[in-house]
Amino acid sequence: MKVLVSDKLADIGVQMFQEAEGIEVDVKTGLSPEELKAVIGDYDGLAIRSATKVTAEILAAAKRLKVVGRAGIGLDNVDIPAATKQGVVVMNTPEGNVVTTAEHAVAMMLALSRNIPQGTASLKAGRWEKKKLQGKEVFDKTLGVLGYGRIGSIVADRARGLKMKVIVHDPHMTRELIAQHGFEPVTIEELYRRSDYITIHVPKMKETLNLINKEAFDRMKPGVFLIHCARGGIVNEKDLLEALKSKRVGGAALDVFELEPPGDSPLLALDNVICTPHLGASTEEAQTNVAVAVAEQMIRFLTTGTVINAVNVPSVTGELLVKLQPYLTLAERMGCLHAQLAEGAIESLTVSYLGDFGNLDMTPVTTSALKGLLSPVLKDMVNFINAPVIAKERGIKVVESRNAEAEDYTNLITIEATTGQRCNTISGTIFGKRESRIVRINDFRLEVCPEGHLLLVHNEDKPGAIGSIGTLLGQHKINIARMHVGQERDGKRNVIFIDTDSPAPPETVEELRRLPVVKSVLPLEL
Repeated sequence: MKVLVSDKLADIGVQMFQEAEGIEVDVKTGLSPEELKAVIGDYDGLAIRSATKVTAEILAAAKRLKVVGRAGIGLDNVDIPAATKQGVVVMNTPEGNVVTTAEHAVAMMLALSRNIPQGTASLKAGRWEKKKLQGKEVFDKTLGVLGYGRIGSIVADRARGLKMKVIVHDPHMTRELIAQHGFEPVTIEELYRRSDYITIHVPKMKETLNLINKEAFDRMKPGVFLIHCARGGIVNEKDLLEALKSKRVGGAALDVFELEPPGDSPLLALDNVICTPHLGASTEEAQTNVAVAVAEQMIRFLTTGTVINAVNVPSVTGELLVKLQPYLTLAERMGCLHAQLAEGAIESLTVSYLGDFGNLDMTPVTTSALKGLLSPVLKDMVNFINAPVIAKERGIKVVESRNAEAEDYTNLITIEATTGQRCNTISGTIFGKRESRIVRINDFRLEVCPEGHLLLVHNEDKPGAIGSIGTLLGQHKINIARMHVGQERDGKRNVIFIDTDSPAPPETVEELRRLPVVKSVLPLEL
């Protein structure tokens, strides 16, 4: 088996490959896409960090490739659907650098409070500006933690050790769980209003792009300090610049940027901004941890077939995987749909298997549903190994049941997700050998292919309703690939799933919502 290491990997990781029986390793960093494409066909494994782009084109040339291992968390640089289609296992190392990134956020907060970078530069330039660089104590100040996942929870714990008052907002965590950990759960409005410091620990996704913008800054406590060590694009840098200039924001500590490197960003010229070049995961310990983890995972997979921390395949035998694959895909998409339908934090998930599933162990399918449920929020932090653990940490009670009888289908998977506001029910089945279909959403019966860009429309069941929706989308040059209609049992409302070739822009969605026959419109991505 041959492994290519195409990005800088800690020496111990390379050494593990070299010492593994049956593994041959080459280290070729800095390859251009053309150079990588030319050599990738010779390798069974590819070990990367963030520099190598594993595109569909690269994967198409990788005829022998069995596994891609990312030494770190983020997989933005890997085309996972293309890898899955080609049967390539994609792994990451989600635990390797969470402590390091959390510590960096705390270090940035302290450095910002005490003007440490400015003081260093001033003194090295021959100045003694003691009065000018007077700082602030963090003791007894209020820290607002936006996002209470693996990293945010560690930051909250470290801030407690600094005797700060910690308040937390995470719409995907129950208030009870946050309170059990000893922190005060608050709304985002309250976090903005009360925080002396705000630290951001949410994933980058459609819902969080430009989350921290002018409107958010206007609602914050005047003079607030902002710490951003998550992902570029969550903070609107143009709005941040204006907020810093006006002193609405007292200072900002930035480790990530919309464009990296940020070039001549005007933020870098401000005295009340300190910054680092995306160093959150850059410690000796973290790089050692992820190098060891990715090498161990890839070696075990290539030599024994054992799957660890894969984001696109569960840890099961190859024979069982073939039998379960259609159900794994269906359950993951059902879980993802539940995450987008839910109002508030999900407290429990009930997965029911009805009908003839033979003697198959359906536990991996339940795990797949959990991964789908958590992925819209946690992105690359969640995989088939840690999904049950993360669900437990988030206070989600998981119940699995089986019944050999199914009324309308040979086999049916029904998933109920309960929040503090309501319970949503989704049922799905397999048509033929592997065609996933959603056949029920709450009181609506329908047949939906759960993939692509979707619009979920609730409308009155009146003549011309569907026509008006289609006409509006046509006016905006949005092509409808498929449309599925389900009717409520009492016949008063329809639910329409519209599969479009491209995502509907927010302004188009708003126009749809203003149509007289439309009750609600929810954009979905599956």
